Amino acid sequence: MADAPAQREKMLDAARVLRGNTRIVSDKGFRVIVTGKGGVGKTTITALLVHLFAREGFTTLAVDEDPQMNLPFALGIPWEERDRIVPLARDFDYVEEKTGARPGGGYGLMLSLNPDVSDVVERFGVRGPGGVNILVMGTVVQAATGCLCPENTLLESVIRYINLREGEVILMDTPAGVEHFGRTIARGFHHAILVTDTSFNAVQVAVHLAHLAKELGIPHIHLVINRVRSEDDVRKVREILGRSMDLFAGVHVLPYDEGLIRCEPDVRPLLGTGSPFIDRLRSLQKTLVRFGK
Repeated sequence: MADAPAQREKMLDAARVLRGNTRIVSDKGFRVIVTGKGGVGKTTITALLVHLFAREGFTTLAVDEDPQMNLPFALGIPWEERDRIVPLARDFDYVEEKTGARPGGGYGLMLSLNPDVSDVVERFGVRGPGGVNILVMGTVVQAATGCLCPENTLLESVIRYINLREGEVILMDTPAGVEHFGRTIARGFHHAILVTDTSFNAVQVAVHLAHLAKELGIPHIHLVINRVRSEDDVRKVREILGRSMDLFAGVHVLPYDEGLIRCEPDVRPLLGTGSPFIDRLRSLQKTLVRFGK
């Protein structure tokens, strides 16, 4: 018992450190959309950034808008728990509750075009490792359903609601390609991270996305060149970009790292390695904080 006061003091010291490291982000919240050509590593980068922010005490919300729904597992949700994660677009009861129409109900449905979805994160957010909150949206997979189908109406309302949330760092992983920008799904986001590898096609997609992001009024557009093996790779990308380099607030180069293959889908083991890849990603995170809104 003689050590009890000392032990209590240690606990109080730890609590003070925790409070000091926890950021009050009521005026620092911002929203980041991560996109690019399929297969360039955007889900991995999103997951790592989410954990980096959470470890620095930021309140974080990870939003998975990719139909493959890999973000929860990259964040560390056990694979065997996949069945409990139902994307919003497939939760027909919630869609009907909010829009007044059930998906697949046929033509002539009476839809509420501006449903109240302020409960969506509390009801459907999944708590992940490290205290991160995960919202899996999914996308509409039925062909030719049209933009006024109940699923799309709900998802667009959720996006609008997310744009109103304050005091959080929100990162959204999006489907591959450019179509989601056509639905103005990125309106209200403060940052666009456009991920590319060193291939010509991926760089061209990034340029197209940069033009769309600029048209949508996203103030900070960042290019991330992933899986770089040499300076020649960087020179190649810069040559392909040419004058399009002016579209980007900054260019971040991430070196190729075998560790990502070994730890997938859960990216967390890489965070403690001190690899050059993680160092460069921390630099990107600091850039996002510095730019803020």
